[in-house]
Amino acid sequence: MITTIQYNSKKYQIDLSMPIDISIPIDTTKENVNAWYIDDPKIYAEQFGDEVIKVSEGAPVNFNSIQFNPHSHITHTECVGHITEKIHSVNQNLKRFFFLAEVVTVAPERLDEDEVISKKQLQSVLGNKKREAIVIRTLPNVGSEKRSKRYSNSNPPYLLEEAAIYLREKGIQHLLIDLPSVDKEKDDGLLLAHNAFWNTQGEIRLEATITEFIFVSNKIEDGTYFLNLMIAPFENDASPSKPILYKVLN
Repeated sequence: MITTIQYNSKKYQIDLSMPIDISIPIDTTKENVNAWYIDDPKIYAEQFGDEVIKVSEGAPVNFNSIQFNPHSHITHTECVGHITEKIHSVNQNLKRFFFLAEVVTVAPERLDEDEVISKKQLQSVLGNKKREAIVIRTLPNVGSEKRSKRYSNSNPPYLLEEAAIYLREKGIQHLLIDLPSVDKEKDDGLLLAHNAFWNTQGEIRLEATITEFIFVSNKIEDGTYFLNLMIAPFENDASPSKPILYKVLN
C-alpha cells in the first residue's frame, strides 16, 4: 500500500505494507537479552490454589503475568524522567509517533579501554541531512548475539558526550541505538550522553526520547526512512517499545 507523506514541504512515498521491525522482544523460550545486573524476565501462568490458569492445564483461558524491567530486558523508549528527580512519563511526553529518520552504521572507535561513538563519526554519516530521528547500528552486527547478549559487566560501546551534544544541536529529537545504553556502563553516575542529549543543564527537551536495545538487521540499508515509534502506555520514565521503519521510495 503506497502512501505519500508531506514533510517540510517535501513529499515522500512509503509502502505501508512493508514494515521493518527493529525491536527485540521478551522471549522466555530462549536466552533473553539482559543488562544491568538483574535476573531474566518471567512470563508465567497465574495459579489459584491448585488451579493453573492455562488452557493446556484445563483452564478456559491463558492468564499470564509478566515480570520484567524495560531497561534490562526489551527494546524500550525512555524520556528525561529516566535521570531526573522530578517524575516525567514517556507516555505523557511522547506526543507524536511518526518521524523522518536516518539509519546509519557506525563502527565504534577505540578510546583507552573503551569503544566509543564520536562526534566526528556521526558528522560523517549524517552530513547536512536534517532528520528528527537517528537509528544507529553498531558494528559488529550479529543478530544472534545482539538479541541474546548478556551485557552486565561487559563495558559495551557508548556515545561520547560530544556526540550527544552534536545530535541535540542538529535537532535530532529521537535517538535509537542497538546498545543497552548511550552511556558507559560504569561512569560513576555521570550519564554524560543522557544529560547532554536531554539538555538537563538548560531548557530540558521533554519530548526528546532515547530508545535502546534495538536490532537493525544487516539486510536493512543505511538511508532515509519514516519511523513509527510505538510505545506501551506505561506512566513511567521508560516503556517497552516497537519501533517500525518504512523505507522512503522516492
